[in-house]
Amino acid sequence: MPLAGRRILLVIAGGIAAYKCLELIRRLRERGVSVRCVLTKAGAHFVTPMSLAALSEQPVHEDLFALTDDFGMSHIRASREADLLVVAPATANLIAKMAHGLADDLASTLLLASDKPILLAPSMNVVMWRHPATQANLAILHGRGVLQVGPGAGELACGEEGDGRLAEVPQIIAAVEAALGGAGPLAGRRALVTSGPTVEPIDPVRYIANRSSGKQGHAIAQALQELGASVTLVSGPVHLPDPTGVTVVKVETAREMLAACQAALPADLAVCAAAVADWRVAAPSAEKTKKADGVPPPTLQMVANPDILATLAAPGPARPKLVVGFAAETENLIDHAKAKLARKGCDLIVANDVSPSSGTFGGDDNQVHLVGAGGVEAWPPLSKVLVARRLAAHLAELLKGNV
Repeated sequence: MPLAGRRILLVIAGGIAAYKCLELIRRLRERGVSVRCVLTKAGAHFVTPMSLAALSEQPVHEDLFALTDDFGMSHIRASREADLLVVAPATANLIAKMAHGLADDLASTLLLASDKPILLAPSMNVVMWRHPATQANLAILHGRGVLQVGPGAGELACGEEGDGRLAEVPQIIAAVEAALGGAGPLAGRRALVTSGPTVEPIDPVRYIANRSSGKQGHAIAQALQELGASVTLVSGPVHLPDPTGVTVVKVETAREMLAACQAALPADLAVCAAAVADWRVAAPSAEKTKKADGVPPPTLQMVANPDILATLAAPGPARPKLVVGFAAETENLIDHAKAKLARKGCDLIVANDVSPSSGTFGGDDNQVHLVGAGGVEAWPPLSKVLVARRLAAHLAELLKGNV
């Protein structure tokens, strides 16, 4: 068992989903993991120290200043003896404390004092989850290398529907395995992901581009990495932090993106989520084009850019086992996606509506349809992070039968 002998410090914050930690501890112990629990004051309203101690077979720690406890004043040592710190459930409050370096109780002090990997399993109300403050705090933590699993979508304890459910125990264990170098479902696999727009120069200061933010492609790269894949992300210009644990190659033009993709081969899986410019200016001006009275505007002669998706999907020894493309459409979504699947020779098309009313370009949410040889699978509206995790899990299943 890849986790046998590893040590996990489990931080349990206040939320109804804390009860799932009892099952998490049980399953980790079955794998030979040593689990030591830290329970926040709010967490103690949902699970008892006695239950946690019985399952973990270790004392449960709650108070930063419990001087009679062998743990109280040794929080720095304790946080560094663990191989991994897991926060489940990770509430909006504790995430905010972590992002801003607060240390006003045992849990937040341990997290600030640790030099080991940290895995968050968020759980909260959907509005809290989607609030810009929570997303900004998560972005800060991701930029520091903090890992994340979940949340899922569905009915919440508050009665509302949406994102915010604590990841299921098998998902958390898979993320723990991936974080510790264990056998995640994509361990040993190499993945290539493209993301963001490409920009094509007109002159030294002007260019042709599109509205892609790169959020979906970056989320896919992170989701594949969380499942154990070795990921190379080839990204056009975006305003996003690099995904944790991912090799990032930054490019500008379509030709640069193609060259970077070919340099990243061989790969088991390629996901072409970038919005690649179809055309470029044939002969960009070496100097800034000037506007002059009475002089008509210049005419731009355009030429086709290379087709990155079709190139990667072309038969040959360098073709990845699975090649996935995106179809960003403003009309006739499914028909255009089916035609693109046949035309490009890829294995799967992820089709999404990018018309202005959809809010997809630049937004945090997406609604996709998977179009493949077996038909069309419609997914409900989800955050781009959840789309990425669901897609990564689907691709991992497909690769099982495509050795």
